[in-house]
Parts: sequence; structure tokens; C-alpha cells
Amino acid sequence: MEIVDHDHDAVARLLHALAEPSRLALVHLLTGDERRVVDLTRELGLAQSTVSAHLTMLRDAGVVAVRREGRSSWYRLLRPEVAHLLADAEQVALAPLPAEAAS
Repeated sequence: MEIVDHDHDAVARLLHALAEPSRLALVHLLTGDERRVVDLTRELGLAQSTVSAHLTMLRDAGVVAVRREGRSSWYRLLRPEVAHLLADAEQVALAPLPAEAAS
């Protein structure tokens, strides 16, 4: 078997940034729509400081971008392919295990 050169560290950083239910919810909320932190806080029912910390982690991973407008911070999904990745991951996670793996 040939070993292909992959950047496993970059993939691990991305997956680590996504590996938390609230951050996954943020990505879903930002798919196709720019939103203010205050709106995200209300929709998730989390403290503003918690949402901001999650958004910072996603921003540092290159998943979201922020735009300042007055006193508001507007976030958007920077890489739409991340939404596709999460949709694929959800299909895998929710699919029944093949018969041989279940035994």
C-alpha cells in the first residue's frame, strides 16, 4: 500500500474545532446566513461569553469570518464546504451499522 502525503495536522485542527455540539450548531446556524452574536446567543440559549469563545475557535480554524458593524459583530461561514462535510458526517453518524460490524 502506498502512503499518500496528507496534511493530517491541518485536518485534525479543523475537526477539533468542529468537535463540540455547540460549535456544530453554530456552523448550522451560519450556513447560508450571516448572523449577529446576540442572535446566535438567543438561538442557542447560551451565555454570550460562551458563544463568543466558540466563535473565536471557529474563526481561528478558518471556518467562520467576522465583520464589525458599529457595536455588533456579524459572523458568516467562511468555507461553505464545511457545511457539506458536516452533512456527510451526520449521515455517517446516523446510519445503521453494517451487519458484520454490529455483531
